[in-house]
Amino acid sequence: MARIGLLGGSFNPAHGGHRAISLFAAKALRLDEVWWLVSPGNPLKRSIGMAPLTARLQHAKKIARGTPIRPTAIERTLGTRYTTDSLRRLSARHPRHRFIWLMGADNLAQFAQWKDWRGIARRMPIAVIARPPYDRAAHGSVAMAWLRRFVRPARQSADWTEWRPPALVLLRFRPDPRSATLLRQADPLWHREYEYEHARVRDPLTRRLIV
Repeated sequence: MARIGLLGGSFNPAHGGHRAISLFAAKALRLDEVWWLVSPGNPLKRSIGMAPLTARLQHAKKIARGTPIRPTAIERTLGTRYTTDSLRRLSARHPRHRFIWLMGADNLAQFAQWKDWRGIARRMPIAVIARPPYDRAAHGSVAMAWLRRFVRPARQSADWTEWRPPALVLLRFRPDPRSATLLRQADPLWHREYEYEHARVRDPLTRRLIV
């Protein structure tokens, strides 16, 4: 049984903040790996300014190098667009793995806008990583009002494989000022180094070529 944390997002681009919270979660939850689900397209984000999937995956591989983090564009392979569908297909595809969904407090704040968000919570445990200044909005959110009864103590976070979903654990993490938005503002064409040299990228998880 492998203990896998799943962190979804556009990763436009992936950066040291993603890496830091993933390694923090891996230690706190005693994970074997963290899979970065590099989304073909986030339904809640505009496509304007979105770098090609191959460039985002290639850059994510660079950021994750030398760690137990495995970036993947498996949602392209699965043909899924929404997290609830991706998690259902992943669980069926890897029945011997135990999965926990990782998200920042900023995502918890708008979790109730996600398709079948309660279904996601019923499918696997969720670990929320503190991300000031979003913590207040997250704790006052519609989703948290429902999830609050299922919160587990952080001191028990390593025992998450024994929890019956819904189950939520809140992990404290030192503030990290890095964000993909700020990186894009500083360099809107950050992906240009990948677009021509790496039009085809091999997915580290599925081993398929992503075009």
